[in-house]
Amino acid sequence: MSSEQDPPQQDEQRRALSLAFIRSELTLQQLWTRYFALGGDTGLIEVEAYLHGLMPLPALQRDMLAHAVNERLDELTWPHRVPYTFRPQGNSPRTGPLAGIVELLDGMHAAPPERLPVVAARAGQALGLHIAIYLVDYEQRVLHPLHDHESPDLTPFGVDSTLAGRAFRTVETVPATNGGRPRLWVPLLDGVERLGVLDVTPPEGADLHDPDLHMRCRWLSALIGHLVTITTHYGDGLDAVRLQRPRSPAADLIWQLLPPLTAATDSLAVAGVLEPCYEVGGDAFDYSLSADTALLAIFDAVGHTMRSGFVTAAALAAYRSTRRLGHGLFEQARAMDETIGSQFPHGAFATGVLAELDLTSGRLRYVNAGHPPPLLMRSGKVVKRLTGGHRLPFGLGTGELTIAEETLQSDDWLVMHTDGVTEARDHNGEFFGETRLTDFLEREAAAAHPPPETVRRLVKAVLAHQKDVLQDDASVLLARWIKPDELRL
Repeated sequence: MSSEQDPPQQDEQRRALSLAFIRSELTLQQLWTRYFALGGDTGLIEVEAYLHGLMPLPALQRDMLAHAVNERLDELTWPHRVPYTFRPQGNSPRTGPLAGIVELLDGMHAAPPERLPVVAARAGQALGLHIAIYLVDYEQRVLHPLHDHESPDLTPFGVDSTLAGRAFRTVETVPATNGGRPRLWVPLLDGVERLGVLDVTPPEGADLHDPDLHMRCRWLSALIGHLVTITTHYGDGLDAVRLQRPRSPAADLIWQLLPPLTAATDSLAVAGVLEPCYEVGGDAFDYSLSADTALLAIFDAVGHTMRSGFVTAAALAAYRSTRRLGHGLFEQARAMDETIGSQFPHGAFATGVLAELDLTSGRLRYVNAGHPPPLLMRSGKVVKRLTGGHRLPFGLGTGELTIAEETLQSDDWLVMHTDGVTEARDHNGEFFGETRLTDFLEREAAAAHPPPETVRRLVKAVLAHQKDVLQDDASVLLARWIKPDELRL
């Protein structure tokens, strides 16, 4: 293919260059000096003649002139640039890591959610891998396969009893050499939220510990995880796999309002969980993370009916709308009081805790509206109940509002929970209690489980205490903070 343009294209480029030269605020001498520094070999007079349309220039010389002007326009942040003779071919990559990513992006551009396993399989083929997707159910007990026509007989895996579950629990890639061809179990993440695992079968003879193979799997996992979350917003195909039984209307309302169960910044990790996940009525949590501040909240509306869900929804809406305007704890609490009081005038209320953590200094400010006090863990031990900042539940009037303060140390854990955790009763009527809660948290810290796995195991223990039947909603929001200076070290 010739590198020269057709005469009309050459003239179009020259006009664009002449206009951009005027906008560049360069003198002709300055333009020629920049052009000469790039390797241009046409004289000053010839360049001037070209700009006025009096003589042509070879394609390479035209492009060097265009680049000289474009560099100046970039300095001025001018949005208009001169076109080059070269035109990119625009072909999609056919091999290598980028091919798999392009296959996923193109394949899911206008596809329903249930097409994801087929598209993911094609993306894997572009990398020489066989890929199957397993999503965790909402109780985080079982990993369920997304079936496609090439893998119709895949079976579920237990989270607590299999290698696939180990990859999910530890958020680490787990090689497996038993039961057929060697494979990798790769945690499936959206950001840091655990969604399931990928079953990756590499080519025969591949090294399961090859760092390049692990890197490619992480890239695919990250993109597939994003696609799982995004496509769930406009279709029920993937959600139906994770829902193992119908949700109550109140539970469905609450789940639609929740943020991701897990999130993180450089210095903070947050994890939450709600049970019973199919019948939860009035519990909810929320958070907002930025570079220097974390805002945390947990709520428990009175009752266990659809009305409780409406009260919680109103509290969340008031909290978020005020928070997003940049208002602090006083205004957030007042907005929830006014919203609940005006919409539910017959004594509805919600207990809760609002917290604001400075991620630079560790300064914690909080308000407790009739809720169980948060716990503070330090060096693997529960060292304090945060009993300050008490006021009436939200919806029962502002009254006197006191904001309590606490200074966290690096690697402290803040544990917020609803009373359904400590008041869970066994068949003899014995509470799970704060002592069991404290012992459990300290054992988890000793085992070095990360926040999302800690809250999953905590709710599992509470359910086991009640033989998997909760009399009240049980919710947990856990945050772990590390001082930025120590992160750099």
